[in-house]
This record gives sequence, C-alpha cells and structure tokens, in this order.
Amino acid sequence: MASLSRRGRNNEYTWPGYVDALSSLLMVVIFVLAIFVVAQFYLSEALGTRDQALDRLNRQMAELASLLQLEQRTSSDLRATIAALSAELQKSTAERDRLQGQVSQLGAERDSLAGQVSDLGAERDALAGQVTQLGAERGKALAELTEQQRLSAEAKATIDRLAANIAALQAELARLNEALEASEAKAKEQNAQIVDLSNKLNRALVSKVEELARYRSEFFGRLREILGNRSDIVIVGDRFVFQSEVLFASGSAELEPQGLIQIANVADVLKEIGEKIPSGIDWILQVDGHTDTRPIRTAQFRSNWELSSARAIAVVEFLHSRGIPYERLAARGFAEFQPLESGSDQASLAKNRRIELKITTR
Repeated sequence: MASLSRRGRNNEYTWPGYVDALSSLLMVVIFVLAIFVVAQFYLSEALGTRDQALDRLNRQMAELASLLQLEQRTSSDLRATIAALSAELQKSTAERDRLQGQVSQLGAERDSLAGQVSDLGAERDALAGQVTQLGAERGKALAELTEQQRLSAEAKATIDRLAANIAALQAELARLNEALEASEAKAKEQNAQIVDLSNKLNRALVSKVEELARYRSEFFGRLREILGNRSDIVIVGDRFVFQSEVLFASGSAELEPQGLIQIANVADVLKEIGEKIPSGIDWILQVDGHTDTRPIRTAQFRSNWELSSARAIAVVEFLHSRGIPYERLAARGFAEFQPLESGSDQASLAKNRRIELKITTR
C-alpha cells in the first residue's frame, strides 16, 4: 500500500515530455516568423530603393535623349552651314577666276590701245611736220611770185596743189586728233574697269585669307588642347613654337621618341583640319628651323644653317609619313639669324632653339 501511495504521488507531479516538445516547436515557429517579418521589411526597403534608382535612371535617360536630340539638331545646322559656306566659296572662286580673266583681257586691250595711241601721235607729229614744210614751201612760192610779179599757170597750179594738200593734211590731222581723243577716253574707261576688277579681286583674296585664318585658329586651338599647357610649346603670333629640346637631342636632326609623339599629334590635327579647308584655298604648313648663336661644326653639320634646315626637313618628312602630302608642306632653315631673345644667357639661347609651324598660303 505504501508503495502504491508513493507511485500515485509521483504520477501526480510528473511534467509530460510532449509539452516540452510543443513549447520548443512553438518557439521555433515564432523565431521563423520573426525572421520572415524582418526579411520582408528589408526586402520592401530594398525594393523601394530600387524603384527610386529606376526613377532616377529614367529621368537621366530622358535628359540624355533630350540632349541627344539637341545635339542632332545642332549637327544638322552645322552641316547645313558648312554646305552653304562651301557653295559660297566655290561661287567666290569662280567669280575670282572670271574677274582675273577679265583683268588680263582688259590689260591686253589697254596695251594695244596704248600702242595705237603712240602710233597715232607719231603719225600726227609727222603730218604736222609735213604741214609746216608745205606752208614754208607755199610761202616761198608766193614770195617768188611777188618778187617776179608774174603769175604763171604752172605756179598757180603748184600753189593750188599745195593748198589742197595742206587742206587734206589738216583734215587728216583733225581725224587723227579725234581718234586719239577717243582712244584716250576708252583707255581711261578700261583703266577704271581694271581698278574696279582689282578691288573685287582684292576683296575675294581678303575673304580667302580670313577663311584660312579661321582654319588656322581652329588648328592652333585643337593642337593646344592635345599638347596641353606646356612651357616649352607656345604660340607666338600666328606660329606654333616647339623648343628644340622637345623634339631633338643637342646637335642632332633626328626626332626623339617624345618628339615623334608631339609631331604625330600635329599631323593628326592637321589632317582633320585640312579635310575641312576648301580646295580653292592653296594652303601649306610652313616648318621653320632655328638655332641659337653658338656655332656648330661636326662631320654631319658644318654650320647652323645645315642643322636648322635638316631639323625642318626631318619634321616635314615625318609629317609626310603620317599622311600629309608634300605639296602641303614647306621646310626652311634660318640658323641663328631670326632670334626671339637677344640675350646670351642660357634661358635666351634655349628660347631661340626652336621649330616653328605656321599655316599660310603659297
């Protein structure tokens, strides 16, 4: 009985094991739900951020599309402007050629008229001499008749003939004077036409020079952008100046690797700008070599003349190898006789050692 009583009390206070299992399972479910809620929260945040980013990207794409349309309209306007300028330039070139032909023709006519005027003047002078001579003869004949107090038929006929000759010569002289005045008036008119044509031709030439200056400015601007603001590469007036140390070693006319890079940049820009210059503008790139006052005498170069010329030619040859035609290039050497600085210090000497580039006409 005592044993049964103890078992009854023990069964009354025993915690069932499945209750613990259910509690653990409930905690796991709650934990999983909590993680799910947190994940949903962060997921909604990420989706919201993504939507905002998509909205920004859509706005940026709209702005870029607008800019692209504006750039396309601008490019179309530029192409139309370039086409109009090219047509106007061709028209101006044709007009210039026509005016030059007229100037040549009028000059030839003026020279011919000048020769005719000279011939007519000589003929007039000869006739005037004949009139004077005939007048003298007539006076002499009248004096003889007066002195002898007889008037023979032969003498009278001679006098009448001389009078008729004098009248004919005077008429011819008057005709020649009229022709001379007409020729002089025509010569003055043609001179006025020549002056007018010369003015038109000068205006056309000025227009070509101004257009070339615009392309030269564009060339220098693009070249400055590519080469950067370097103290040893500067623009002086209408020339682009490279210090010799940028391109060549001392006493050498062979382009250094760094110099090849710089001149290659020049060639690329020149090809790009040269394609835009109309065919009616006969332009060249002038390459000038300069040295300092210190003389050179080596087995290769006997004077600064040879060194400066060889350096200019080396630049021209490399530009040609990069696609620039020889007919668009010119090389000149000036030795030490065109300095930028008059001093003899190292800084002045360095500035005077240079290669200059200039776009000009023939």
